[in-house]
Amino acid sequence: MEPLIVTAALTGAVTVPTQTPYLPYTIEHLAEDAERCARAGAAIIHIHARNPENGAPSSDMDLFGEILKAIKARTDAVICTTTGGGVGMAPADRVRVVPTWQPELATCNMGSMNFSVHPIARRFNDDDYRFPWEARWLKGSEDFIFPNTFASIRHFLEEMRKTDTRPEFEIYDVGHLYNLEFMLSEGLVEKPIWLQFVMGVLGGIRATLYDLTHLLDTATRLFGADGYRWSVIGAGYPQQFHMCTAAIMLGGHARVGLEDNIFVRRGVLGRNHELVEKIVRIAGEFDRPIATPAEVRGLLNLKGQERVGF
Repeated sequence: MEPLIVTAALTGAVTVPTQTPYLPYTIEHLAEDAERCARAGAAIIHIHARNPENGAPSSDMDLFGEILKAIKARTDAVICTTTGGGVGMAPADRVRVVPTWQPELATCNMGSMNFSVHPIARRFNDDDYRFPWEARWLKGSEDFIFPNTFASIRHFLEEMRKTDTRPEFEIYDVGHLYNLEFMLSEGLVEKPIWLQFVMGVLGGIRATLYDLTHLLDTATRLFGADGYRWSVIGAGYPQQFHMCTAAIMLGGHARVGLEDNIFVRRGVLGRNHELVEKIVRIAGEFDRPIATPAEVRGLLNLKGQERVGF
């Protein structure tokens, strides 16, 4: 098997500061976490911007740039920027990071869907939250549709092509693979395709082995066994480690981090680098080597750190 690509998703737009004191949202904390994750074995660092005062998701391009520059100064890991943004962000705001900062890798979400984390709000009383925005954010997601129309996907892919930014296709359900096949037929996508199976989000496919094998079978039918590489996200604990361990065994790749799961073991809050260390340790038990950033750039045909805009 080829070396395991480990992605560390540091903060995301869903996890709120009240859930864990380890969630990074200042520039310094994000850069420090990125460096620690890279040292632990993460070759890709996945980035969302947060307001450094209160941790709220942000689409501020100047802030995004400061985060990217701070991380690049500390590590040669591949930086993958989000275009998913956060609840209520317009597609135009979500994609601006690509033409503005021209990253090596950026997410491209492949279909509209219900995307909800409102059950998390049941764990807290209203006076438990550290910041006023958190309760509204979590509870409001019950009525949220994550919009990714064919028009917006086309626009995102066109922006990525202009900057030679490689898309990481976020696949939340089987139909998203068929949407991707259509974009391939339109000439907007090049092989080999880099897939990120996002499993366990309320509104998307569940994080089970049955569903993972169904995604893999479908991807192989559509793109050919040599036409794609894949990684997996398991939302929540223990799904994160169940799905990533399956990926290790099946020849796929793994994403961990506080964006997707806050526990390093049951009932024990973890830091980002501890989640990376755990999946690297599991990979070692299966004699699966860990990919370096240089190897990832070769495997995914990335343009290189010297050609980013930050």
